[in-house]
Amino acid sequence: MRILISHRLSFIGLIFLLINMHSTAFASPIAHIPDRLNLEVVGHSDLEGAGKGGEGLALKEKDGKRYLFLAHESGPKCFSVLDVTKPSNPVVIKQETVEDNFIRCNSLALSGNVLIVARQSELVGQPFGGIKIYDVSNPATPVLLSYMDLTGPHSRGTHYLTFSDGRYAYLSTGSKDFDPKNPKDDQFLMIVDVLDPKNPIEAGRWWFPGTRVGDPQPSPARVKPFDSGFRLHTALVPATRPDRLYTGWIDGGLLELNISDKSRPKLITQISWQSANQGFMHTVLPILERGLLIASQESTKDNCEDWPMRITVMDVSNELNPYALSYLPPPVNKEALCKIGGRYGAHNINQNNMPEVSRVLLNTVVTAQFAGGLRIFSIKDPTAPKEIAYFTQKVVGNKGGSIQINDLIVGKDGLIYANDRFTGGLFILKYTGKIPLD
Repeated sequence: MRILISHRLSFIGLIFLLINMHSTAFASPIAHIPDRLNLEVVGHSDLEGAGKGGEGLALKEKDGKRYLFLAHESGPKCFSVLDVTKPSNPVVIKQETVEDNFIRCNSLALSGNVLIVARQSELVGQPFGGIKIYDVSNPATPVLLSYMDLTGPHSRGTHYLTFSDGRYAYLSTGSKDFDPKNPKDDQFLMIVDVLDPKNPIEAGRWWFPGTRVGDPQPSPARVKPFDSGFRLHTALVPATRPDRLYTGWIDGGLLELNISDKSRPKLITQISWQSANQGFMHTVLPILERGLLIASQESTKDNCEDWPMRITVMDVSNELNPYALSYLPPPVNKEALCKIGGRYGAHNINQNNMPEVSRVLLNTVVTAQFAGGLRIFSIKDPTAPKEIAYFTQKVVGNKGGSIQINDLIVGKDGLIYANDRFTGGLFILKYTGKIPLD
């Protein structure tokens, strides 16, 4: 027994030594930590000084050229179109402005020649909210085809959308006829039929039970201390299961819906982190070929005030019994990144939903983590994810010089297009690690 205790004490002593070394290492400024691993900058654009990269990036190839569509998180620009044929020299060829300074075009999605751009107002009841649909057969001159007005007395319009099959768009939105019991629960799922892009039609809707005035269910209990609302953020339909919709429902958690009948979506399962007072489930990535799903919670507070906001690897092989397998590990210098300024923590992930022009990754997760920059993980063993690359270059114009990577997309050629939420613009990155990006 004494031998076991001796070994244990030696082990504990070693742990304390390592902790002390860890603390000493990070007493020095963050600049002493390398700002990148296995990633190099191929090209960069300041987006003509507009900055404010949002949550919408889409690629299009035409006549041997490659174009990138980029939504802006807030005005004065709505979206930009860049010619990225020569990655070392991305060129802005078109910028659309917002209708007013209270409108943000945070999200966009592209399928074929049809581009859909979200519009959300600052306050409920303001005009211009909803979606605009464009013909981008000529990327340099988007042609407006229609506007779907989703404003209303309790609506801020549309915050986020996905659109990948050329037919149905999935919106996180308010509308004229949706009256939430709590104003924070104002955005629900609306499925829009875009078969005729000049005449988009609502095909169906679903909202979290108990959140709408008139619902027989009681209002859901609020998440504390950060009540972010029971509203939809991301809705994603995997190409392998077009009858299933996976959603990040902010404080409602992870929800899976049966959408075989688009007019009547039905709840299959829900996993909530609410019991741990954790909310803001943001982005979901189903990898059904492996029975997995990646679920990302958004950090919305500066300096890790709302930590932990993490990315979870889920087992969804049995859709009636999904469960967490592991978390993507935080960087060794997480505490330093928490203090550098701005947000640090999970946000968007590469969504695998544009296979014609972007890479479908089954064993790799590419993530945007604000001050944590762009971070790439191998999930070949989903129970033990491993970080294989990161990029955290400083951005002089941001708070504390902190990069704030907001969104990304991985091109079919493996190049990664990532934007900064504030002044950093667009980075085009090349992965140089030995573990395949697959």
